[in-house]
Amino acid sequence: MEGLGRTLILLGIVIFLAGGLLTIGGRLGLGRLPGDIFFQKGNFSFYFPLVTSIILSVFLTLILNLFRR
Repeated sequence: MEGLGRTLILLGIVIFLAGGLLTIGGRLGLGRLPGDIFFQKGNFSFYFPLVTSIILSVFLTLILNLFRR
């Protein structure tokens, strides 16, 4: 039971940090980087944050590797 509690606490911290990163990142322009795909035609729009996803993936990988050690 103790291991499950620690896992839930760690998961909560990771979700909290991800939420803070998304909130702060929106103010810094994260999500509107060159390389993000945006297509709009008439009443339809499509947005895929490709470069933003890559940057967040690298950042979270570095942080999670620090926690594993």
